[in-house]
Amino acid sequence: MRKIIFAGLIAFGGLVTVNAQCKTVSTLTENFDSWKEINKCWTAKPGKAMLYSSEKRIVFYSMNSPRENMYLVTPKIKAGKYTLTLDASDNGGETTIELFSINNASDAKSYVSIAKSSKITGAKKTFDISLKKDSHLGVKVMLNGIHQAVYVDNFSLTPKK
Repeated sequence: MRKIIFAGLIAFGGLVTVNAQCKTVSTLTENFDSWKEINKCWTAKPGKAMLYSSEKRIVFYSMNSPRENMYLVTPKIKAGKYTLTLDASDNGGETTIELFSINNASDAKSYVSIAKSSKITGAKKTFDISLKKDSHLGVKVMLNGIHQAVYVDNFSLTPKK
């Protein structure tokens, strides 16, 4: 019995250590080409829908849960002013994207909108953002129909000079 408990504690400690290795960053460039699942330093908040990595991009998929709040949360980013560019496309219908500053990824009350919701048109999206303190960046996608999908790729966050 002690061996089982000890093994469980070691496994749990290993999980804590893995997440502790994610550092605060001041730039992010991700094309998702090597992802087989969501990277350990990022967080997927799919709600009742699906948010996953597939075909070298991130997929937000509504399944039978339209209007579900879905967030892709970055590693922690240093306070400052940034330009974010990303490719966003959908498989049809009304879809939008919005950005959030997130203090604590597991506390929805810490999610603060920093860029108004904008329609996904298939064109590259560019956002100027300002983070007043070190925080995560959340990309929220809203799907308004069943079996609807949004695809995000070529995520680039660079400091403004």
